[in-house]
Amino acid sequence: MDVFKLRNDLIERYRDYATSFMRIRDQRIYERVTEALTEGRLWPDPQIGLNPAFHAGGTIDQLVADGLLHPDVAPVFRKDKAKSDAVGRPMTLHQHQLDAIRAARDGHDHVLTTGTGSGKSLSYMVPIVDHVLRTRSGSGVKALVVYPMNALANSQLEELDKFLKRGPWGHRPPVTYARYTGQEDDEARQRILTNPPDIVLTNYVMLELILTRYRDRRLVRHLDQLRFLVLDELHTYRGRQGADVALLVRRLREASGSPHLLCVGTSATLSTEGSHEDRQAKVAEVASLLFGATVRPSEVISETLERATPEGDITDPVFVSRLTARVASGAPPPASFAEFVDDPLSVWIEALFGLRFDDERLVRATPLALDGTGAGAEQLAEATKLDLATCRDAVERQLLAGYDVLNPTTGFPVFAFRLHQFLSRGDTVYASPEAPKHRYLTLNRQRFSPGDRGKVLLPLAFCRACGQDYYVVSRRPSGDGTGLVPRDLGDQTGEQGDVPGFIYLSDDQPWPDDEATVFARLPEEWSDDAGKLRPNRRDQLPRRQVVRPDGTLDLAAAARQAPRWAGGRRRPSASAWPAGCPTPAASGATSPG
Repeated sequence: MDVFKLRNDLIERYRDYATSFMRIRDQRIYERVTEALTEGRLWPDPQIGLNPAFHAGGTIDQLVADGLLHPDVAPVFRKDKAKSDAVGRPMTLHQHQLDAIRAARDGHDHVLTTGTGSGKSLSYMVPIVDHVLRTRSGSGVKALVVYPMNALANSQLEELDKFLKRGPWGHRPPVTYARYTGQEDDEARQRILTNPPDIVLTNYVMLELILTRYRDRRLVRHLDQLRFLVLDELHTYRGRQGADVALLVRRLREASGSPHLLCVGTSATLSTEGSHEDRQAKVAEVASLLFGATVRPSEVISETLERATPEGDITDPVFVSRLTARVASGAPPPASFAEFVDDPLSVWIEALFGLRFDDERLVRATPLALDGTGAGAEQLAEATKLDLATCRDAVERQLLAGYDVLNPTTGFPVFAFRLHQFLSRGDTVYASPEAPKHRYLTLNRQRFSPGDRGKVLLPLAFCRACGQDYYVVSRRPSGDGTGLVPRDLGDQTGEQGDVPGFIYLSDDQPWPDDEATVFARLPEEWSDDAGKLRPNRRDQLPRRQVVRPDGTLDLAAAARQAPRWAGGRRRPSASAWPAGCPTPAASGATSPG
């Protein structure tokens, strides 16, 4: 699959969708929004990040032979298990997975801080299964794995199905497991409560219910043999939620009465400041607070990376000469592993998109765009003095080929890369409250016009039928008078004292003065069968407002129906409008949206 082509097709469809209902009457605003769409403001250039090569930690079979794992673990954790092949192939672990297994076997609370695609779940599932096999399955819950989202629990359930439902034991796996997140039907819940599994996958909300609900007491009684408490995605527990989870862990300790509870956390980056040792100490401090147990900095396990390609200086003139010749040739990427990793373009890509040094350690490089100023294609063009299109095409082809070239030792692709594409739901247009041809327009959220704090910027919304723009505001009284403040389109309440509404301001279709024309522009439901205004709508009639550029209202001038701006220029019509579009084109039939 060509992920770059897939991305372009996706963007093209999203562009068509975003523009299909775009209706903007004001030509200046329309041109500004069209320009932003053309520049890709809603879909910035994608970021590319390589999944790096991990230092190998040995195979499951080797750990069994060394006595670190129970013999029956070997047939459980094997690669490429399938319905047609329940045996699979030997599995090679990463070094950080081995470090986590050793920490668990030594009885140390620990945290695994590694990136996406690093196999964090195996780091705790292997020692959990090993413990169950050593202590006999079926004697109570041995492990609780707590996820912040049900989707993660569902994914882990599928992984356990793959490992434990396929093997030489037939239909009766050596370790039992179940998901208990609130998604289960009553039959599944009763089965879990009657015969609790060795491993329970849950979320922190359900864990709270397990400890408090009367019907779950049977499950709590089977927690006395609990050995593992795993908090997955530790970095999601922040602020008040983090405090709630920390107290929940302490209550679980008390409710289970288990004297040997081992706490394990997995996380992406929890701390980015200071040296590697400083970050480990900070993570250990946070984990200790959550677990209610001491986690030593030495038990904060990070990934150990290594290069897939030879190490070298990509700025060296000899290397640059080889790189230039390689890209200029337009030759297809090598198909064999040895030739691919020795290719200067592969070396350059890994150095730019894959790895960097931090405290003399190899760490993941920050994802980088392929297109744009300072991006990958431009850097390659600057290094080789070749044209941008040639460089971009060469990098794309090499990345795609690298996913198909496998390391014969580990079985992993040389370049398992991720394409991060962010899509925006759409920016708001902001404008100063002035005549349409004079007002300042921007798609950036800001309070004032640049260089003039006397001109406030307010958000606009547009009628879906005719494209007329409205200022989306609330009228707010203050000690300095009454002014307009921005509000979200769906917010109909605001702060106490706020009056939500819209400001309609038009040069060519001003709000009329005669009653007949006013009634013609009101929504039909505002009138009774006799064609008269309903009493409950009287307070919602549009009212003329005199709006100063700073957003304050000149109430006295509005009361006098002043035909001019406070600054002396002719004032266009400005009306507070709670609902409906009063332009003749819309006929009051729709609301701004």
